[in-house]
Amino acid sequence: MEQPEYPTIFSITEDEIDLNALVDSITLASTGAAAIFTGMVRGVTARDNPHETVYLEYEAYKPMAEAKMRQVADEIRAQWPTIEGIAIVQRIGRLSPRTPTVLIACSSPHRDTGIFEAARYGIDRLKEIVPVWKKEVGPQGEEWVEGDYIPKAGE
Repeated sequence: MEQPEYPTIFSITEDEIDLNALVDSITLASTGAAAIFTGMVRGVTARDNPHETVYLEYEAYKPMAEAKMRQVADEIRAQWPTIEGIAIVQRIGRLSPRTPTVLIACSSPHRDTGIFEAARYGIDRLKEIVPVWKKEVGPQGEEWVEGDYIPKAGE
């Protein structure tokens, strides 16, 4: 039996993230499970320096960001060969609290084949290597939020 071509979707978009359409696009006849992570804009941040957020502005260098998303998908497939479909979507622009900003979805024939770990790896790795920048705006002013990633040679 010939192995199917597994769907891989990755994009930077200003459009609303359509969860149902994305899950449908990574679902095959053999799919029995999907693990989904969606990050959202918080209106109130309670950790470190508690504060209110009025909105976030996301920016990205789209060609490089999508290339890095492809790398994340390739890394997921290398570590979890049972993963069928992968969707990685980052929204950019001005986003209000409670708005989904990012989606990672993985599909697989079964739930017990590493699908949860694969989706978790996807969001952690996206935050680590995909060039997306976030400015937080609130009553206290605005601030670009820095990540912890420092590129290594060749990345």
